[in-house]
Amino acid sequence: MPELPDVTVYVEALSNLLVGEPLLSIRVTSPFVLRTVEPPLAAVEGRRVLAVRRVGKRVVLDLEGSLHVSIHLMIAGRLAWKESDIIPRGRAQLAALRFPKGTLHLTENATRQRAALHVVDDAGLALLDAGGLEPVGAPLHAFRAALTREVHTLKRALTDPRLVSGIGNAYSDEILHRARLSPMQLTKNLDDAEWARLHDATQAILTEWTERLRAEAKGGMPKKVTAFRKEMAVHGKHDEPCPDCGTKVQRIVKGESESNYCPRCQTGGRMLADRSLSRLMHDDWPATIDEWESRFR
Repeated sequence: MPELPDVTVYVEALSNLLVGEPLLSIRVTSPFVLRTVEPPLAAVEGRRVLAVRRVGKRVVLDLEGSLHVSIHLMIAGRLAWKESDIIPRGRAQLAALRFPKGTLHLTENATRQRAALHVVDDAGLALLDAGGLEPVGAPLHAFRAALTREVHTLKRALTDPRLVSGIGNAYSDEILHRARLSPMQLTKNLDDAEWARLHDATQAILTEWTERLRAEAKGGMPKKVTAFRKEMAVHGKHDEPCPDCGTKVQRIVKGESESNYCPRCQTGGRMLADRSLSRLMHDDWPATIDEWESRFR
């Protein structure tokens, strides 16, 4: 799923393309992508784009007359800009927003399509905003207060949009690895030094990746939006060596959510119990990474 760094680069590119331009029309080609009926699509036609911004993981076009077009890419949704007015075709094509200089295409190459487009007024946009803290630039005290509003694991707290805005599976894995913290550690159990490390890691990872993706895009629309990048330390790197200590990266899976971590850097050598695998292995589940590695020597 595109997260804060990816969506930020989309927003910057679209701001350069669309601010001041009238939205001529929206063509919806999927019966599932449009999630609102009021205001109708016709209500936004001809209105100028006043701003493009990020709301959580959404790309939002602010239009004249206090109307907004919100696009949530979910896991596989992507945006592309075409200067010619090409009529969208094929199952992957969900919608096309036409402007005088070109067309913004919303696509989704997935068996289960989840991307969403909303046309809303100010009140409707407020309902779409989960209200989490904007992490980049947030002071430590505000960051700590947001994550401790409820008792959760660090992984869940970082990815809860009601607590923190814009972070998902990929960057939470990278943040926790940089902070040397277990994804399963409870927020109520962190000491002051651990909070400082987590805050510093959050600032650094999100800033570094935004700058990296911005440089790749070179002022244009991002071409490669993926949660799995070779430069990442642990996310998507199951069974590959940790770049810091060489230990094989481990993972725990819960439904469609996956946490990747280094047992030596983050959990003091302990193996976290993957719910499905440890249930299958019962007493054979290794307690430590040393025990795990000894079985494969």
